[in-house]
Amino acid sequence: MDGQREVSEGSGRTAARRAAMAMAVFVAIMGLIFWLNPSGIYLWVKAVHVIAIIAWMAGMLYLPRLFVYHCEAKPGSEQSETFKIMERRLLRVIMNPAMIIAWALGLWLAWSGGYFLEPWFWGKFLAVVAMSGVHGSFSKAVRLFAEDRNRRSARYWRIMNEVPTVLMIAAVVLVIVKPF
Repeated sequence: MDGQREVSEGSGRTAARRAAMAMAVFVAIMGLIFWLNPSGIYLWVKAVHVIAIIAWMAGMLYLPRLFVYHCEAKPGSEQSETFKIMERRLLRVIMNPAMIIAWALGLWLAWSGGYFLEPWFWGKFLAVVAMSGVHGSFSKAVRLFAEDRNRRSARYWRIMNEVPTVLMIAAVVLVIVKPF
C-alpha cells in the first residue's frame, strides 16, 4: 500500500507541475495578446473567464458525484484509494486553477467595465462568493475522504451536488438578464 501511495503522491506532484506549467503558458499567451493588441484584450479576457468558469463548474458538479460513489466504497479498499486520487487531482489540477483564473479575470472585467456600481453585479458577486464557499467545503471533504474520516452520507452529497447548479443559475441570470 505504501508503494501505491508513493506512486500516487509522485504523480500528484507531476500533475501539479503540469498545472503550474499550464498557468505559466496561459499568462504568457495573455501577455502576448495584450502586447500585440491592447485594445482587443477585453474580449480575450472575457473568453478565458468563461472557459475558466466552465472548467470550475465541471469540477463543482463532478466532485460531489465522486463523493457519492466514494461513500459506498470500503475505507482502505482499492476502489476507495482510486477515488482519493481522482478527487485530489480534480481539485488541485482543474478546480483550484480554474477558480483562481475565474476570480482574477472576473474582477478585472468588473473593474474595466465599471460594473462595481451596478446592483446586478453585487448579486452575482454574492453568488460567486457562495460558490467559493462551497468550493472550500468540497476541499475540506477531499481532505477528510483522504484521511478516511468522511462522516457524510451519500444522500448528503447528492443534495450538495445541486448547490453549485443553483448558484450558477443565479449568477448567469444576473449577468445576462441584469434584472436590477
